[in-house]
Amino acid sequence: MHQHIIPIAASGLKIDWARMPTYNTIMSVAAGAGLLLVVALGRRLLVQGHGGTLEGWALAFAALGFTLVTTGLHMTLTWPLAGQGFPFDNVIFGEPALAFGVFLLTAAFYLWKRGSDLLAVDGVDRTVRVAAPISVFVFGMGLACFGIAAAGWKYTLFAAPPEEPISGEFADWPWLEASFMSGLYVLVGIGALLFPFALRAPRRWMSPVIGVVWGLAGLAFLAFGGLNYFTHIGLIVNTM
Repeated sequence: MHQHIIPIAASGLKIDWARMPTYNTIMSVAAGAGLLLVVALGRRLLVQGHGGTLEGWALAFAALGFTLVTTGLHMTLTWPLAGQGFPFDNVIFGEPALAFGVFLLTAAFYLWKRGSDLLAVDGVDRTVRVAAPISVFVFGMGLACFGIAAAGWKYTLFAAPPEEPISGEFADWPWLEASFMSGLYVLVGIGALLFPFALRAPRRWMSPVIGVVWGLAGLAFLAFGGLNYFTHIGLIVNTM
């Protein structure tokens, strides 16, 4: 994920990095890993009928949730981000990360305290009853993802400046990265919008669709976040 748009993509770009948080690298990795683990646990519940040994899942969700809540909360409350120029980043990156982190921490708490409930033969039914209330918030964040995607396409957000390695090679085609990132938000949004309805019939077609779209988005966020550890370091070096 990037915190740059074309208006600043000029030759000789200088950024005051003391006032510019760039931790959306770890946010992207954590979000990608979280999506993949949610899909994996959901598949395990549907295929096996129960979650198996759940302590590891609880610990993983807690670690990822803590990472997303702390970084997402700070980015959300730092308004505007970096003091000037990037107020949309608070909305695009900070708030979704915060929401997903809260989901993961909540799931971790439940798995740690009541995970034994999912070991029963009706583990899927128990999961559905527990997840039904929070599905309203998930649905709302799905709408938010579509709003972010639409804004990304309309205003050509997410494009990297020429000073950024790899991604900067496509600075003359800002629509390319805008389409890629907006497409990822669409995938997450589709799964979130289907989530409440899939809970009503968890073994029907909607659950596999959610698994596919969240799985693809998770892989992309994970890989893109890892790549950004190089591209963001390069951008910092090139703009100090």
